[in-house]
Amino acid sequence: MDSASSSARTVAACVIGGIVLGASVVALHLGAGPAAPSLPPVEALRRRFRRRHRPVRVYMDGCFDMMHYGHCNALRQARALGDELVVGVVSDDEITANKGPPVTPLHERMKMVRAVKWVDDVIPDAPYAITEDFMNKLFNEYNIDYIIHGDDPCLLPDGTDAYALAKKAGRYKQIKRTEGVSTTDIVGRMLLCFSHGHGQNIDDSGFGNGTKISHFLPTSRRIVQFSNGRGPGPDSRVVYIDGAFDLFHAGHVEILRLARGLGDFLLVGIHTDQTISSTRGPHRPIMNLHERSLSVLACRYVDEVIIGAPWHISKDMFVTCELGLSLGKLGPLIYIC
Repeated sequence: MDSASSSARTVAACVIGGIVLGASVVALHLGAGPAAPSLPPVEALRRRFRRRHRPVRVYMDGCFDMMHYGHCNALRQARALGDELVVGVVSDDEITANKGPPVTPLHERMKMVRAVKWVDDVIPDAPYAITEDFMNKLFNEYNIDYIIHGDDPCLLPDGTDAYALAKKAGRYKQIKRTEGVSTTDIVGRMLLCFSHGHGQNIDDSGFGNGTKISHFLPTSRRIVQFSNGRGPGPDSRVVYIDGAFDLFHAGHVEILRLARGLGDFLLVGIHTDQTISSTRGPHRPIMNLHERSLSVLACRYVDEVIIGAPWHISKDMFVTCELGLSLGKLGPLIYIC
């Protein structure tokens, strides 16, 4: 009796289930048209996996006129917020319309930006303000995840925020501005030094004690942030080149690129402020020793620098290089004069 009752309940459940399933199929068939096509579950999961595990790409733009270590530090901070850094270099016309004509033309500014070791890709002729069309291009064509800018305000001539759209989209991140240097500041130093004729009086610390036009405060942490943290291999061909590298420019980048091509490891000597002042005139250098060292260290072709390198190359300097750069004897060392 119990067995018969159980069988009846099972049959009834199957019948009811069949009726419900059939009604569902009819309802879908008579609904508002066919269902929208969807990705197969495996492909959907594969796309989701790729999107989750692809590199985080960040975008930063700028004029980068008379490029200095402050620009390089901004790019370093931006790169730390992602895996790949794409940099937009604003066109000459856009700069002229918003700030006045640039000192260095676009092709030189492009060369300077490409030489910075934290930069992965460069977009020429970027707009000064992030428009909706350009922002969509960044997101869809360049796969940009976030747009980066410093904490200093960037206002258009009409007073609006140049990054308002990126902020509204929730794809904006901010970095700290590097205090103590700007393109305007550097132009002011040049005008001050050349107009006075006598320039800076240099003390042993490497700072000017006459005009006191440099506001840069070097720290070991900042130098470490710019350093590569690696030395040459035991049989590396080390190339050494020295100079002032004042107002670091595209010509400096090109000679460092050529020098690096001659060997496996490029060591750059940066002359002291006193040496430059005594050999090039009392109004030089414009940038002090530590500022010049950071600009050189940021260059992708440079492996190491000697801060305060001697004017004359001596045997003692070679011994110091061997002890400081590796535990064993270096391979051939090429000196470029």
